[in-house]
Amino acid sequence: MRVAMIGTGYVGLVSGVCFADFGHQVICVDKDEAKIALLKEGGIPIFEPGLDDLVAKNVAEGRLEFSTDLQATVADADAVFIAVGTPSRRGDGFADLSYVYAAVEEIAAAMDGFTIVVTKSTVPVGTGDEVENIIHKVRPDADFAVVSNPEFLREGAAIADFKRPDRVVVGTEDARAQEVIRALYRPLFLNETPIVFTSRRSSELIKYAANAFLATKITFINEIADLCERTGADVQAVSRGIGLDKRIGSKFLHAGPGYGGSCFPKDTLALVRTANEAGTPLHLVEAVVAVNAARKKAMADKVIAACGGDVSGKTIGILGLAFKPNTDDMRDAPSLDIIPGLIKAGANIRAYDPESMAEAKTLLPDIDYCDGPYDVAQGAHALVIVTEWDQFRALDFARIKESMAAPVMVDLRNIYTHAEMADLGFAYESIGRPHSV
Repeated sequence: MRVAMIGTGYVGLVSGVCFADFGHQVICVDKDEAKIALLKEGGIPIFEPGLDDLVAKNVAEGRLEFSTDLQATVADADAVFIAVGTPSRRGDGFADLSYVYAAVEEIAAAMDGFTIVVTKSTVPVGTGDEVENIIHKVRPDADFAVVSNPEFLREGAAIADFKRPDRVVVGTEDARAQEVIRALYRPLFLNETPIVFTSRRSSELIKYAANAFLATKITFINEIADLCERTGADVQAVSRGIGLDKRIGSKFLHAGPGYGGSCFPKDTLALVRTANEAGTPLHLVEAVVAVNAARKKAMADKVIAACGGDVSGKTIGILGLAFKPNTDDMRDAPSLDIIPGLIKAGANIRAYDPESMAEAKTLLPDIDYCDGPYDVAQGAHALVIVTEWDQFRALDFARIKESMAAPVMVDLRNIYTHAEMADLGFAYESIGRPHSV
């Protein structure tokens, strides 16, 4: 199959490369000439483990190309995927669909013969209907089908998620479009991956509902962690105890500083807005959004309390800036709330992240960026683990303690235990666990 992938951001690049690895002919298109030039030279504009090797392999084998020429690429394609950004709109939280609709107008003008237009971007319910209307308006004579095919990629594990997904969701009732989709995902049929064919509107809502549910699980266990801290219970024991119930499951029950990233924050906001416009408010999701926002800000207070209630003039070392490990994504990362809160309280910040510091420097310009965790610890009155990168899991604490101004550790990811840190001579705070654990 001949595939045009419009947009070379996180979703578009990973999806295009993986389709090429399935054996299809893929051209990834973007208006950003510098990004396309970088990709043609073998560079990768995002950090995703294994993506650079997969790009190089499929380019070398002739299945993957990069271009700024949307018209020629679309005219020759059997399937055109829209994978442009849908960020939260300023002011109301609704998904900004301007990039999607602009791409659709260009796609409509370029189509030649029967073409399926697939929304891979996360879009609110009913967007596919508007995509269809735009194409009819631009090209009344066009032979096409509009399909919803949401992505469920976890940053840091996106290639595995694409190639070995829990399911593939496809929103279309057009028989010809279903056949094209079956051909595109044929390797997954052979692996007996569930392919859920449904209506377009149901498919669009499945993505939002899934992300809202996962965000709810995270927020629930974070609130339980607060209760554990007040009652002397251990949130990790609670998580394990409830997660073994197959009706609940163990995933997304790890207490921490709150969710961030490219999906959960914007998708929960967009779902709330969609529900309000439909006259059926989702009060539970509204509460999840509010509780998560408050939690990220409260983490700065937790650090301040661990430092005796005052960080004015003190140096705080931050380990991890990205919203999760194995990505350079800073979107809605907890660090973006924690660090400003500490600066407002008078702290000086030293920070390190293995991948996200280039982006972080544009968002957090008034802090000192370091070469590694031991550099961060130099002269610090407290060390704070914000992102659970593997390299933070086996630190030399004797070396760290020697270089710190005060041996205080605030572990917002529960990597270590109170017992082992006490043995090392550290004052230690974590999330939702008693000091005896």
